[in-house]
Amino acid sequence: MLLAAYASLAALLAAALGLELFSRRTPGPATNPAFARFQHRFLRAYLPALAADWLQGPYLYKLYHHYHFVEGQIAILYVCGFASAVLLGPPAALLVDRLGRRASCVLFSLSCAACCLTKLSRDYLVLAAGRVLGGLATALLFSAFEAWYVHEHVERHDFPAEWLAGTFARAAFWNNVLAVGAGVVATALAEWLWLGPVAPFMAAIPLLALAAALVLKDWEENCGPPRALAKTCGDGLRCLLADGRVLLLGTVQALFESVVYIFIFLWTPVLDPHGPPLGIVFSSFMAASMLGSALQRVAVSARYRLQPVHLLALAVLLAFLSLFMLTFSTGPGQESPAESFLAFLLLELACGLYFPSMGFLRRKVIPEKERAGVLHWFRVPLNLLACLGLLLLHGSDHRSGTRSIFALCAALMLLALLAVGRLFTVGRHDPELRLPPPQGPPESPEL
Repeated sequence: MLLAAYASLAALLAAALGLELFSRRTPGPATNPAFARFQHRFLRAYLPALAADWLQGPYLYKLYHHYHFVEGQIAILYVCGFASAVLLGPPAALLVDRLGRRASCVLFSLSCAACCLTKLSRDYLVLAAGRVLGGLATALLFSAFEAWYVHEHVERHDFPAEWLAGTFARAAFWNNVLAVGAGVVATALAEWLWLGPVAPFMAAIPLLALAAALVLKDWEENCGPPRALAKTCGDGLRCLLADGRVLLLGTVQALFESVVYIFIFLWTPVLDPHGPPLGIVFSSFMAASMLGSALQRVAVSARYRLQPVHLLALAVLLAFLSLFMLTFSTGPGQESPAESFLAFLLLELACGLYFPSMGFLRRKVIPEKERAGVLHWFRVPLNLLACLGLLLLHGSDHRSGTRSIFALCAALMLLALLAVGRLFTVGRHDPELRLPPPQGPPESPEL
């Protein structure tokens, strides 16, 4: 497993970087200097926040196990995090608009740092409170930073809206790089330097302080229009029920991403008994996801023109196959860690294909003014399914329960595949679900 972890990381990184170079071999347009400075100002504060978030991924389960909690207790801690994401998501979005986007970014750093500090305690209730703080921090990370940037880009600086995609594509690339690097750094701290599984969480705190300092130094405050929580959720529910395409997308998202959440919990107890470096395994997962994202970009490029709905179906099919493999590789007394590791890599590759394809389809079919409410309703069944899966695991025997949960996840993914098939049938002649026809060369962002 040690050799497999390092070899797979090297191979996946080489493949992902090769595809990145292939997809970028055409020179890009000249960049507006004012836009480049603004983009740099955003990214140099945003990327440390992302790096701090990724550092907390590889050793979370290991830390709880190091504190001598059993799998059922650890499952409840994860449930606390998922439940807080459901309950705090909409209030956090309203808080961002009312408190201010810059202030909310600083609040993210404070809440995330407090979450990291709770990992120093062995008290179960303190750790549960840390999971709740982590749910709040996650909600702020994925709302406040993007909302600040979009407002500044469009309203204050009056840059063309078409340039937004370039910034978020660049952020997504560096996010993948940081995720891979976070696993290596976490391994170096926890295992190579023998600092233990709490070390990556402590290393995240200086990055959070740096992000907050850069936000306060370089960013100006902006606020959103006041919104009523009940109206936002009500409008989102009406949009969800009125458009069959939105309902199908929500079904696919709830089924697919709930399985991913369960995978986030289960990969460590499946592989850790066989002794791999968990941070390197995590980096391999992120490299597989990075490879999937690069494949998606090449597939939808002007050269190949594969449709996002086709790639979404491929992602769900790959995920189903990986979960089908896991139902056999995790059988009691018949564990095959190498096969499980391969299945996990296949699942991460599917995630790399899934997220950009799903993002494209959501942008096409969900009206902007109802987006916040619709996405909240998407996340409710998603988190409930993840919580239900972990609660079932909590009440079962560890060895047989793991296999049963993977079998349940395979069944959920099969339902997701049926929903994608229905979406393909509904949208076969729907131009909104397809890539726009090829255009001329894009307008250069020049002065």
